[in-house]
Amino acid sequence: MKPIEIIEVSPRDGIQNEKVILDTNTKLELIERSIAAGIKRLEVTSFVNPKRVPQMYDSAELVARLPKGIARYIGLVLNQKGYLRALDAGVDEANFVVVASDTFNQRNQGAKTSDTLSFWAEMAGDAKNKIDVGLTIGAVFGCPFEGEVPLKRILKIIEQAMENPPMELSIADTIGVATPVDVTRVVKAIRSEYPDLRLRLHLHNTRNTGIANAWAGIEAGIDALDASMGGAGGCPFAPNATGNIATEDLVYMLQRSGLTTGIDLEGCIETAKWLTTKLEHDLPGMVMKAGDFVPVGNG
Repeated sequence: MKPIEIIEVSPRDGIQNEKVILDTNTKLELIERSIAAGIKRLEVTSFVNPKRVPQMYDSAELVARLPKGIARYIGLVLNQKGYLRALDAGVDEANFVVVASDTFNQRNQGAKTSDTLSFWAEMAGDAKNKIDVGLTIGAVFGCPFEGEVPLKRILKIIEQAMENPPMELSIADTIGVATPVDVTRVVKAIRSEYPDLRLRLHLHNTRNTGIANAWAGIEAGIDALDASMGGAGGCPFAPNATGNIATEDLVYMLQRSGLTTGIDLEGCIETAKWLTTKLEHDLPGMVMKAGDFVPVGNG
């Protein structure tokens, strides 16, 4: 199997729904610890209204203080204002979001999916020679307000988006309802239409299928996986949405399966434990509790 890139999202998705507001220094330490563990690409913030997502109060300051030249930094954007703020801040990439269902997109971004796709076209055109832009389609596997999202709707959204191709397309199980069968079906359908498109998979472990879904995505042909130290995470606009797949759990699975990650598992475990103390509650990651498996002999 080809190497899989792991994108660390704890500084953004991991903390955005937390009650304890982390100061900028703590966020920087989380990022620096992740990089020290071997992470080369991180989603570090979102350029959104801090009245709606209080954890994102310091986006510009955080980006200004990031260590330069040792990793690539992504900022999430939902609209034109967020995109312009991302440009001004100087992140390496802007990750634009459109949600697959109209109701969820309205709650998340105040617009219908079609209107958000129109803005994607404007932003993607403007971004040429300015900043790399990726596109995330949220709630691909199910919407908390509308239920199942038909595959043909997902493919239609991608078809429209590909009129202005993103550097990377991310498909998100925003509320954690997917199973491996679902992931395989969707990824293979996209791959058959767009064999050269870089595909990223964003999973939540709400119903304990996240790691299995990650493996299904790898077998179906994705290029990158999002993960969060300790399994921290959740969406403020999605009822009962819990954490992302834990970075240390994902690294353990990949390395034990013979895939190269370039990431230090022990560094991830220590970072997950550290993050637990900062958020002041237990996190759902499993390997941070059990530790790595180190064989002691054949018995």
